Amino acid sequence: MQLDILNTKGEKTGRTVELPEEIFGIEPNDHVIYLAVKQFQGAQRQGTHKVKTRMEVHGSSKKLHKQKGTGGARKGNLRNPLYKGGGTIFGPKPHKYDIKLNRKVKDLAKMSALAYKAKENAIVVLEDVNMAAPKTKAFSGIIKSLNIGRKKALFVIPEYNENMYLSLRNVAGVNGTLLSDMNTYDILNANVLVLTESAAKLFSAADAEA
Repeated sequence: MQLDILNTKGEKTGRTVELPEEIFGIEPNDHVIYLAVKQFQGAQRQGTHKVKTRMEVHGSSKKLHKQKGTGGARKGNLRNPLYKGGGTIFGPKPHKYDIKLNRKVKDLAKMSALAYKAKENAIVVLEDVNMAAPKTKAFSGIIKSLNIGRKKALFVIPEYNENMYLSLRNVAGVNGTLLSDMNTYDILNANVLVLTESAAKLFSAADAEA
């Protein structure tokens, strides 16, 4: 898959980059995408939800009246879940939502998400941008020049750059990530994938080594 490399003004530079078909041209597997997204979202949950049972609420533990002979239903104490202020029946307890996925499954899910973006022509390759200082306005202008409009964009760079991070973090609709940290959920959550030239070439280099 060959894509033109654009400059910061959104114009073609005359250079192209070849994205490997082994990654961007595969038939997407929807089920592994579902599993990867489920794992990611589950990991975001704290799982600290908790309610008090009848053993934990305040209240007398004295039996309200004798078991038999009253003509009414048998009753325990005021902590009974049927009374106001009593415990909660079958309430949530703290637990984790993590699920385990094999590395090959996660890799296939990520490649499937990238393949969907390729099919939708939703991948843009931008020449490497060097920000001398954090400039949100300047970065916002670059995004506008790419004719992305108000679409959500995932900006992918090969390595951490403090000025780049500070420049993009306040731009509405734009999320930044390192190529090594890119995950299936972030790819699918974005409408457009913006790869810097260096990041795009790493795909081809990794494919050549494989």
